[in-house]
Amino acid sequence: MDRKLAAILAADMVGYSRLMGADEAGTLARLKALRSDLIEPEIARNEGRIVKLTGDGMLAVFDSVTAAVEAASTIQQAISKAESATHSEQPITFRIGINVGEIILDGGDVYGDGVNIAARLEAAADPGGLCLSDDAYRQVRGKTQLEFSDRGQHQLKNIDQPVRLWHWSTISHPAPSDEQRQGHHCPIIAVLPFNNLSGDQDQEYFADGLAEDLISALTHWRSIRVIARNSSFTFKDHSISIPK
Repeated sequence: MDRKLAAILAADMVGYSRLMGADEAGTLARLKALRSDLIEPEIARNEGRIVKLTGDGMLAVFDSVTAAVEAASTIQQAISKAESATHSEQPITFRIGINVGEIILDGGDVYGDGVNIAARLEAAADPGGLCLSDDAYRQVRGKTQLEFSDRGQHQLKNIDQPVRLWHWSTISHPAPSDEQRQGHHCPIIAVLPFNNLSGDQDQEYFADGLAEDLISALTHWRSIRVIARNSSFTFKDHSISIPK
């Protein structure tokens, strides 16, 4: 097997099913334009390579972690500016996760724990923001003008060891107080998945979209901590007692 050390970038569009359900043709046209005009050129400019495209996301690899972070932050800022110009009530936003680790090259695809962790980091990122593993953050510390906030250790789904998360967002927030950094007097909120009571399974994305929108909105407040979607959605389709 061909192995190498690489920076892995995983990106995913927020609320893709909901946006497609509301305006399929318009959403697809805007997504294609963002990819061709902003995302793909910026990745290429930073000497990255897109490994695969999914309906609402992508996976890319870079030889340099700093290049991956610079590309990702530029992409997020460019998307925010482009979507604000459309004056859409439902702007397109992305979450991006970046990890550094060993990958296995197989044809044109990549595999390995480094890729899996990048995907989990993407799910933990704020809409419009970046989430870096501690390994990736150590490589870019002092090499970028971006200011990252320490979100502490998290147990990511299907990842054995806890990972320290570092966040940056296009949305500026006041710096958290020392008490907030230490977790004192800081409420924690989890938005559980909503139940689809319509009886029509085709409407499932509305219930998921509502929960995702609430999670996104609550992350704008730094006086509270919000459980990431990939954690709270593990309760989907499960009947859990209120105390638990």
